Amino acid sequence: MEQLVDTVTDTGFLIAVFAAISAAAVVFSVGASFLSGGTTVKQRIKRVALEREKMRAEEMARLRGNNAEQRSSMRQAMSRSYMRNVVEKFSLQKAFADEGTIEALARAGYRGQGPLTTYLFLRFATPIALFFVAFGYLSLTVFAGKPLYLNALYALMIGLVGAYLPVLVLKNKTLKRQASVRRAWPDTLDLMLLCVESGMSVENAFRRVAREIGAQSPELAEELTLTNAELAFLEDRTRAYDNLGKRTGLDNVKSVMTALIQADRYGTSVGQALRVMAEEGREQRMMEAEKKAASLPPKLTVPLIIFFLPVLFIVIISPAIIRIFANGGLGGG
Repeated sequence: MEQLVDTVTDTGFLIAVFAAISAAAVVFSVGASFLSGGTTVKQRIKRVALEREKMRAEEMARLRGNNAEQRSSMRQAMSRSYMRNVVEKFSLQKAFADEGTIEALARAGYRGQGPLTTYLFLRFATPIALFFVAFGYLSLTVFAGKPLYLNALYALMIGLVGAYLPVLVLKNKTLKRQASVRRAWPDTLDLMLLCVESGMSVENAFRRVAREIGAQSPELAEELTLTNAELAFLEDRTRAYDNLGKRTGLDNVKSVMTALIQADRYGTSVGQALRVMAEEGREQRMMEAEKKAASLPPKLTVPLIIFFLPVLFIVIISPAIIRIFANGGLGGG
């Protein structure tokens, strides 16, 4: 018993025991990390993806502001089953849609299958609805005494014109959206240049600029947010840049995205590319301002002749006319 106690209390024995325990702990820790490494990486990737999706949803809700509920209800209305049934029953996608329809809807801010279904349904239903409305209105009011076939002919013409009404509405929406993006794009380039040169990554720069530019152009901020999400999820980053150029449909945006694609493909400086494009954007904006200023004189010529010159002549000639009539006319003494 005393020998066992001496052995246990021996310094060399205790050092050997603690060294063995430490070695076993190290081996166990390293082995556990190797065994659970794949699972941990997968869990981290999943958490990062969920976090990015949550941030994207919050950013989109913030950019849309008070219109979030309205747009949500519009999307629900777009995906109604009866519209989809009508589109599938009459094969409207083959009749009214082509390769550029989805891109045209995306340029107007409508993405997904719901807006496409609604657009095709409106292309089909609008002329029919206008025909019946115009026929009833003409038959009961304007052309009440005319034959029904004549009213039907007029209503048919109105219905044919109404077939292009959804196209005009979509084009108007696209032009307004592109005008908003075009106005805010030079400032966006300057902000992106500052973010990239300060050390931010392209993804963080897109997210930061989208947050800052939202007050000036919510449409552009939404597009930048979508691009940031695509940069995070798509395997090919060039697709995200190319999609932004297609969604906006603007040459300025496409040229910048082409420069970013080349910088990402060949490993050149993103900051240098953005600096060059930002300078070109400022020069182009200055040229547009000078062009508008140069076009003012021709535009002001007609208003000056119609409104300004007659008043000027009256002011100049009226004292002489008043004095002539006060003296009894031209022949008065």
